[in-house]
Order: sequence, then C-alpha cells, then structure tokens
Amino acid sequence: MESVTSPPIAVLRKTPLNAVHRRIGAKMVNFGGWDMPVEYPASGGLIAEHRAVRSACGLFDVSHMGDIRVHTGKSAGGALAAVQHITMNDASRLAIGQAQYSAMLYPEGTFVDDVIVHRLGEDDFLLVINAGTREKDIAWVRENTKGFDCQVEELSDAYTQLALQGPRAVDVLRKLTDAHLDGIKNYWFTHGTVCGLKNTLIARTGYTGEDGFEIYVPSDVATSERVWNEVLEAGTEFGMVPCGLGARNTLRLEAKMALYGHEISEKINVWEAGLERYCRLEKGEFIGRAALEKVRAAGLRRTLVGLEMVERGIARDDYRCVSEAGEGIGVVTSGSPSPTLGKNIALAYIPPAMAGLGTILFVEIRSQRCRAQVVATPFYKRPKKAQAM
Repeated sequence: MESVTSPPIAVLRKTPLNAVHRRIGAKMVNFGGWDMPVEYPASGGLIAEHRAVRSACGLFDVSHMGDIRVHTGKSAGGALAAVQHITMNDASRLAIGQAQYSAMLYPEGTFVDDVIVHRLGEDDFLLVINAGTREKDIAWVRENTKGFDCQVEELSDAYTQLALQGPRAVDVLRKLTDAHLDGIKNYWFTHGTVCGLKNTLIARTGYTGEDGFEIYVPSDVATSERVWNEVLEAGTEFGMVPCGLGARNTLRLEAKMALYGHEISEKINVWEAGLERYCRLEKGEFIGRAALEKVRAAGLRRTLVGLEMVERGIARDDYRCVSEAGEGIGVVTSGSPSPTLGKNIALAYIPPAMAGLGTILFVEIRSQRCRAQVVATPFYKRPKKAQAM
C-alpha cells in the first residue's frame, strides 16, 4: 500500500464511490494522488472505525488499488514464467483459486512494490498493486515481461474494490452471496454472485490483520454505489461502519503489514524488511535474486523492529532513533497510538545489534528524547477462533 503522505497535485483522481463518501460526510484527503476518505466523523471517526473492525466489521473503499492481469500468449506457460521472473515468491506453488503475498524487486533486491498474486487459471494471474505506484508498476511489468510469451492487461479502472474486514465480515457477506464462504481459506478466492452480480471475484484477503473479504465489482458509478449501500445495510445488524484509510493504516500497523514508502521502498531490501518468508530463492532466477544472495552473505546493517513508547510521546514517521548517548542509530518508518492496545507503537529501522527484545532506545520527538523499547511483532494477532470462521 502506498504512502499516506502525498504531495499536492493539480487534479486528484476519484474512485466511483467519491460522491457517496462526500454525501455521508467523510473527511477527504490527498492519498497518493487520489481523493480518498481518511475517516467518517458521523460514524465516530478513526478510533471508532478501527475498533469496529477489531470487534465487528468495517467496509473500506479500496478501488484506488491497481490490477494487472498476466495471461497466456500464443502458447501456455508464458504467463507463469513471466510472473516467476518479476516476483519473488513462487507462483508455481499456487493452486487455481489461491493467492499469495509477494513483491516485485529491482535488480538491487529493493522494492518496486509489494503485490498480491492471484492464480485465476493454469496460466492466468491477477496482480493487485498499490495506487500510488500504479503507473510505475504497470510500466515496469510491461517492460520486464517483453521477453515472455504472455499478455499483460491493465484492469485497474475496470473494478470497484471493496474490503469487508472484521470477525463479522463473513456474516455480512453471507447475506449477499451464493458463494460458499466457509470453504474459502485465508488467501484463497472464488467467483460467485454478490448483490445480484454474477461471476464476482471474492477473495479472503485484506490489510487489517483481521478476517475479511475483498470483492471486485463493475466500476460504473450506479453499480458501485448500489453494492456499497447494500453491503452497509446488510452489515447494520453486525455493527458494520464505513471505514477510511486512517483506520486502515492503524490496523495494518498493529498487524505489522508493510506500507510502501515506509517499511518497504526502492532503498530497502527484502532481508532488512523481514519479508524473507515470502522470498523463494530456491525457485530459480528472478529479478533481484543475485543481489539478495550477495546482501545476505554480507550481513545486515539495519533491520525492522517494533517499538513501544515507554515515556509519553508518539513516534511519528521519519522521527530519529538515538542511543542513550544521543547518537543517531535509526529512523521510525510508521508510528501511531494503537487503539487496540492503548499504547503508542511504531516500526523502525535500527542496527541488528540493538534489535533484541527489551532493548531500550530513544526517539527524538520535537527535540526531546523519549524512551522506547523493542517489542515483539506483530503488535496484534487476531484470535484463533476468528481465523477458523
């Protein structure tokens, strides 16, 4: 997901649900060049939205995300070979109907973007990419798949993408679909009728650390608004509220899910980001593999850790981490109060020698050094009973 801080641009892009957000009083912000809801004051705002997702369910408009389909060219096998070349995880291990977290890397082993790869067919894949990097990603995919027998289609504007997140999301969606939701495991997907729309993609994925689903419906305004309203109405009995990108950010931070431009970027490699479990060197050659082998052999100079503030103060993005002597040792990538834990938490890059649990360091907050300690991550894990639903 792209950075929450965006430079001003002349014309902001809008999702098909923009008018709905404004009608219900959403606070709108420039988010990666998109006019997006950051919170809905009428529903209680960011903290209420965050807590609704943890305890019940919330509905997010994530239609700003990008979609790239890579499928068979003249002969079968070309699309799989292309996806294997441009992503670090092993797409050959996916069954049809399964998805995986992955990333596209530069030759240096740093991040073009993180992606979700869905296997639609034997040689047919859907890559869901970030909004703020959409144009860059699409150009990069086209350029780096030229030598493969495959077709690359951008489908970003074809879908309105809605995320139903929280332990009661399954109950909401069950009222609206004929699909057998209990049969869809985490990071699997199916197609079914949703709100009367046949062949709708229904994925058990999300960016909140909770159980939930993402659905992809036609992007015309009338259909998008109808589905949004029907989902919210169906969710009323379960405590569903509309949720903005502010809550999405605090939810993903508690779950230690990477944010592009913060925990991952063109200057950060896979090992530093702690995402090695998604990187399959053993699958063979892919862009960035050779550099990652060299970096791993040389050893890390920084690593991503979780911080909990011991003293009052919020460790915000880009704040400096220092030793007790005042020596600069690292930087905060994301930080916020945690509505679930009632503590101020952060992610930061620091030297591996200081990454042990319980290690004390300081964060410079408005020229004051505030004590923090390294803690285990993720900060929050959803209850196992929610995973089994």
